[in-house]
Amino acid sequence: MNDPAGTTRIRALVVDDEPAARDAVKTLLEEMPRIDVVGEAGTGRQAVEQVRTLSPDLLFLDIQMPDLDGFGVLEALGDGVPRAVVLVTAHDQYAQQAFEVRALDYVMKPFGRPRFLAAVERAVRRLDAEDALSLKETLRSLIQGVRPGPDEAGPVEWSHEPEGRQALRLGVRVGTRTILVNVADIDWVEADRELMKVHVGERMHVASGRMRDFETLVAGGRFHRIHRSTIVNLDRIRILDRDRDGGGSVVLASGVQLRVARSRWDALEKALGLEFRG
Repeated sequence: MNDPAGTTRIRALVVDDEPAARDAVKTLLEEMPRIDVVGEAGTGRQAVEQVRTLSPDLLFLDIQMPDLDGFGVLEALGDGVPRAVVLVTAHDQYAQQAFEVRALDYVMKPFGRPRFLAAVERAVRRLDAEDALSLKETLRSLIQGVRPGPDEAGPVEWSHEPEGRQALRLGVRVGTRTILVNVADIDWVEADRELMKVHVGERMHVASGRMRDFETLVAGGRFHRIHRSTIVNLDRIRILDRDRDGGGSVVLASGVQLRVARSRWDALEKALGLEFRG
């Protein structure tokens, strides 16, 4: 939603098990005219429900909560994690985990006004940059499908293809040039914030975009998500190595080893058409 000046509003959700802490965050956010606090939650499970219902852009998330901690909230949300997450905690031992879950910022309690507002301004800049490179428009310029036919009359934007049509080429911009990559040649794709790292043989290309849009692009094809941040070409998998705890990895024809989330093994085996008999 835009304000009268055309500036995009930012929807924020505040999560903390302490009401006083939630009030402190909301009071500081009132100083940011572009931010609308659309909800609050006092438990991790409430947070998951609120994010799914309200779809906020910005999440202020306490790490330590009695029922489900902040990291558990992010895990439960999966692909539904808001675009910007600021973790708030009274303890500094979670800094490494905050980095691993790609939180935008990590604010220690008790925080002062300057530190907190700096985190908010950083989130606003990130969201503005993302909106300026609107994912849909970015993918329209980067990812092109070629209409099959006897004359193959030039590329078309993938988002304009009929439902069920798969794009055949990925256009990766390098300076003023666009390198065309055949989608079938891609080994695997990993997410890195707002970027997709596309691995083709020994080369790696970087394109703007999110994993869910790449999945849409190749829907019905030979690509499968094996982790929150990893999609793999099924035809490249040579070895499945499952751990006793239910996790594990796959080894590609290139020798690259990729982790598989515990929750995604059954779907992976089904996608590969595997059937095990005792």
